[in-house]
Amino acid sequence: MIKIDLHKKFNEGNIGFELHFEANLLTGKLTTLYGNSGVGKTSVLRMIAGLLTPDQGHLQINEIVWFNGKQKINVKPQNRNVGFVFQEPALFPNLTVKENLMYALDDKTQNARISELVELIELGDLINQKPNTLSGGQKQRVALARALVRKPSLLMLDEPFSSLDQAMKSKLQDYVLAIHKEYSLTTLLVSHDKGEVFKMSDEVIIIENGKIDKQGNPSILFDSPKQDIPFQVTGEVIQIQKKNTKHTISVLIGNTLINVEAQEQEVLELTIGCKVLLTSNKFNPEIQILKNGSPKF
Repeated sequence: MIKIDLHKKFNEGNIGFELHFEANLLTGKLTTLYGNSGVGKTSVLRMIAGLLTPDQGHLQINEIVWFNGKQKINVKPQNRNVGFVFQEPALFPNLTVKENLMYALDDKTQNARISELVELIELGDLINQKPNTLSGGQKQRVALARALVRKPSLLMLDEPFSSLDQAMKSKLQDYVLAIHKEYSLTTLLVSHDKGEVFKMSDEVIIIENGKIDKQGNPSILFDSPKQDIPFQVTGEVIQIQKKNTKHTISVLIGNTLINVEAQEQEVLELTIGCKVLLTSNKFNPEIQILKNGSPKF
């Protein structure tokens, strides 16, 4: 269990902003901080990592106290067992991929850890290359591996996919999910992409005006009331849930979530991430897979 209760006041010019984040994160789960820009999501990660000092509060990771304002405990960043992946990879440009990973390793004799991560994140072909020869997605894969070298108690991801195209973003998300499961990590992700939240999160914390507004399962928090769909609209399949012989298909249209009920035979070709066409229906929206921009019949 990770217990967080952190307060920080920011003063920019004549504008004051107060951040108060209080939550318990379950070990082994992937939790996403969701909200608009400027609500304090990144500041929460920076305070947890020790890169930003809270004004008051406490932070406890699996019975170990990293920060306590009253007791004047503030563990140095290098002594906090955190893996942090930023929006920009920030790799050492003069070092190869392997050397970047080795630099993050406390015990330089533990090469097996490097080899394991290289295989899991498929970095074998890149191991002797330098960052300036890598694509954006490749750099973020290296940054992810580097964050995992020290077996962190907490992996934190600050919108690491935001600058990538959709195909690369989806692939990197798959890497993170595989690693999260393989190492039974506790992971904290910052995102403002609902599709990403649905695909990756066990739990989501919605932040507004520096405070937690809602916390829970993303399917429940983002569920939209039943509504008519005007004519025809396209969307992306985010989740497929089965209950007995029926399925509920969650389709993201912009920032609106529509749930469509379907029978077993109607979802055989549906997969997470596929594009679909929803058509107005008096009782329930009809769903068709889009293929090359046109409905597939």
